[in-house]
Amino acid sequence: MLKPKWNKEYKPPASWEEMPFTGNVAGLLPTPNSGFRTLTPHFNLESCIKCMLCWVYCPEGCIDKSNETFELDRDYCKGCGICAHECPKKCIEMVRE
Repeated sequence: MLKPKWNKEYKPPASWEEMPFTGNVAGLLPTPNSGFRTLTPHFNLESCIKCMLCWVYCPEGCIDKSNETFELDRDYCKGCGICAHECPKKCIEMVRE
């Protein structure tokens, strides 16, 4: 899955005339996680059975399953909690940021 790139030099348009109405700005994030996440998942890998349901159900594709472990890409995680809800062993806890 291709993820959008974080545009660190983003400056919001000052007026409607400066609004980009072309397709070339799709996929640019003004801030990591778009700045609205209030909860973030924390993984307890000791009790994880590696069923990969969190990886399957993550709507943003933020969970990386490389090296026999799971890592969360916090720049793209929206904090929806679907991964924690679907975990059968409750290894994922949603923690307030």
